[in-house]
Amino acid sequence: MERQFAYEVGPKLIEKVLPESDKVRKVWELLVNDVETQAYLKMANVFAVQRLKYNDHGPVHSRIVAGSALAIFRILTEKGFKPSVVADGVGDVEDAMVVTLVGAYLHDIGNSVHRTHHPIYSALLTDRIAEKILSKVYGNTEKMYMLKQEVMHAVFCHDEAYTCLTFEAACAKIADGTDMSSGRARYPYRIGKLDIHALSALSIEKVELAPNETRPLAINVYMSNETGIFQIDTVLGQKIATSGLAPYVEVRSYVKGKLLAVRTFETTHVIRS
Repeated sequence: MERQFAYEVGPKLIEKVLPESDKVRKVWELLVNDVETQAYLKMANVFAVQRLKYNDHGPVHSRIVAGSALAIFRILTEKGFKPSVVADGVGDVEDAMVVTLVGAYLHDIGNSVHRTHHPIYSALLTDRIAEKILSKVYGNTEKMYMLKQEVMHAVFCHDEAYTCLTFEAACAKIADGTDMSSGRARYPYRIGKLDIHALSALSIEKVELAPNETRPLAINVYMSNETGIFQIDTVLGQKIATSGLAPYVEVRSYVKGKLLAVRTFETTHVIRS
């Protein structure tokens, strides 16, 4: 029988899912206290929110996605999924969690350069930042450089235009799409414009992650009205479809507590589980 619990996506989730691992916790503390990282995340919002009038792409979004990614990682590994870092001999489960955490946290820093091609800029900025952070945990070792490349892959592949080739990148990518409650939807709608993007985003009240029987991961989306389906299909759905884990995920949408629809998003590329 499935355990009856769910992780609510939000800024506090990271506190619940950080593992009892000195390595992972040290990396987290280094990230949130690194001046360069925080400056880039703040500048991501200067460009995205202040100049383009888009939604949040800064420190709060990064924190939410990091927590969601680790929750997805935990749910799926408890279901028997093996992280790519482990399967391919790059590192152990702790190292895989580090890759997932750092990739999820840094994925949007490229917006501090420009929204256009931001996955590329994010990966380029991650090259230096990840090396700085990881070297304080792993030293200047071959393993550190290998894990850095895993992080860069996760950062680059967060955009739906690119297919994830690792489990860790997939967790970060799906997590990015789950940050859409209370009007925080990941579709870059224009603030103040009452179009389908804005109305759909504002209808989403809560997002939860939970283990599931039919498919290992369920993403429960609670909405005030049916317009939230647009966000599920155009934002979250596209990320799931290009994550490599699509066959193992289903999205359940609820309106005022009643199940409205169950959606799945298939793809031809599947990361081995």
